[in-house]
Amino acid sequence: MNITVINGPNLNLLGTRQPEVYGTLTLEQIEERIDGWAGRMGVTVRPLQSNDESELVDMIQEAGRSSDALVINAGGFTHTSVAIADAVASIDRPVAEVHLSDIHRREPYRQVSLIEPNAVVQIAGRGATGYRDAMRHLLNRGVMPFETIRYGPHPRNIGDVRRAPESGRLVVLVHGGY
Repeated sequence: MNITVINGPNLNLLGTRQPEVYGTLTLEQIEERIDGWAGRMGVTVRPLQSNDESELVDMIQEAGRSSDALVINAGGFTHTSVAIADAVASIDRPVAEVHLSDIHRREPYRQVSLIEPNAVVQIAGRGATGYRDAMRHLLNRGVMPFETIRYGPHPRNIGDVRRAPESGRLVVLVHGGY
């Protein structure tokens, strides 16, 4: 599996920018960890970063043509960029949305993600390991496909339904309460 990992604005300042919120790892250190996790999973990754909205749109569109899946941390554009949300919606690849901090416990304007409705999963508040979990989710989705169903009014009210072909067993993983 080939995964593009895109990081948005100000993530190039990780390690020095608000370490109490985003941690002390630099983007380069996070990318080294991503590369290590990817190697152990048998995944190829391509890390990208930009502070420019139009460049990020181009990166998403390119990932839609050249990668099997996309992991994106759009930074502040998560909450404001219709263009980035539209780019994510326009590609025919699974997208995992990642945030180092828990955006649902932050300022009200940060709690809304324009990307989330078109992502197969949103992982927030796990620090750098959120990238690992996103890649694992995308890889598992490819190995044993499943359908994500929405069951409530909140975007996080979802369940993943998987059927094990050899046994016929059905597994349902419920997220976001019920």
